[in-house]
Amino acid sequence: MSVHPSVPAIEAKPQRAFGSAHLAVKPVSGRTRIDTLYQEGCAKLLLPEIDDRSLEAVMVNTSGGLTGGDEMRWRFDVADNCQAQVTTQACERIYKASANIADVASILKVGERASLAWLPQETILFESSAMKRTLTVDLAETSRALILEPVVFGRKAMGEDVRTCLFRDRWRIRREGKLIHAEDFTIGPDAASMLARPALFGGMRTMATVLLLDADAERHLEPSRKIVGTKGGVSFWSGKLLARLVDGDAYSLRKRLVPLIELLNEKAGVPKVWSI
Repeated sequence: MSVHPSVPAIEAKPQRAFGSAHLAVKPVSGRTRIDTLYQEGCAKLLLPEIDDRSLEAVMVNTSGGLTGGDEMRWRFDVADNCQAQVTTQACERIYKASANIADVASILKVGERASLAWLPQETILFESSAMKRTLTVDLAETSRALILEPVVFGRKAMGEDVRTCLFRDRWRIRREGKLIHAEDFTIGPDAASMLARPALFGGMRTMATVLLLDADAERHLEPSRKIVGTKGGVSFWSGKLLARLVDGDAYSLRKRLVPLIELLNEKAGVPKVWSI
């Protein structure tokens, strides 16, 4: 096949994944039920049946992972007097990016006397990956939220070493419109040297941040410290319990992360999909 010289050649551009999903829940006869459900592109939501007054949503990225230029948008609205838990079907994989950056944004809103547990499984960063992630949370005065984000820089069991990658994580959490927690974390592009620094990871390759926002969160402080141990730390101030954990591999991290979630998530415990 030949192209006429007067016709410009069409440059092949790689396809990019895009997904957007929105779930709003409302109270119905003392139970949490769907109010609004919207999903587009590669973002899907599964709603397994659970014998409980709460509702569980499982986020699914049908593209199988993210790379440079991909975009995911998630939104969850929990109305007054509702209880909801959000997790992922599997670990999210961030693959090598030839150009641009994967962009994931999540918005959570929790009403009065409502609770939300945000419990995604690990985000796995591969060599030469690039990702920007933002989490925006709006809480009412009496709402409760448990927020988790675990990250793995290459899987030790697979012999994966991450020398170069870019990971940016931004949290903004407000209660009644007032900013109560903010985080900006960046690692890379020279990830190897940063992971080796004693003040950061000290050679570890996995990390998790756990944040509980609750009026009586302080009662979990000492039990949480016993679970986290020496590879991390736990602190409490102004109605917030914050735990950071690091470890050498994802399996070892989970051995402490699971009992910590069971403690802080109380009766709901760890999502069943985590054990599949």
